[in-house]
Amino acid sequence: MSAAPGPRLILASRSAARRAMLTAAGVPFTAKDAGVDEDAIKTRLNGIEPAALALELARAKAVAVSTRDPDAWVLGSDQTLALEGGMVSKAPDLSAARARLVSLRGRPHALHSGVALAHAGQVVWSSVDTARMQVRAFSDAFLDAYLAAEGEALLGSVGCYRLEGMGAQLFDRVEGDHFTVLGMPLWPVLAELRRAGVILA
Repeated sequence: MSAAPGPRLILASRSAARRAMLTAAGVPFTAKDAGVDEDAIKTRLNGIEPAALALELARAKAVAVSTRDPDAWVLGSDQTLALEGGMVSKAPDLSAARARLVSLRGRPHALHSGVALAHAGQVVWSSVDTARMQVRAFSDAFLDAYLAAEGEALLGSVGCYRLEGMGAQLFDRVEGDHFTVLGMPLWPVLAELRRAGVILA
């Protein structure tokens, strides 16, 4: 979506879901890959709580793009998945995605969505929100059908599911904000963009 005259907003993310959220909400923005080394950040912050890591990754993305374009407002966002005390990373291929979904089957986990707004190379606001997900005890036949239908699109999600699609059938219960599950807590983001004068109040 093209930026309108006035304050420019950049989404520092490759996420199609985050782009779709802002577009549907009528927020003018452009998207840029932040180009941060997430693995290096995770290594440096080894042992950090999953929610705090989501926030630090969001802040790093926002600052990276804001430093290159200090006149723009930059929105960074990231998501982590916590499963029984451990943290899960994105699956590299469909075989790993299948194993990931099997590991989640019948168990609860938490999705933490961090977000940060930066301007002139500095974070001016950040927040994190959590959704609690209960995966149902789905059959192997459903898993096969799901993987065949969704394909490599699943690799963009840390949980290997897209709630806005067939992935909704994976769950018995979701507690928390729908947008947080999709990858960004939209309501607080919109409130902060209004406060900053990026969108109309």
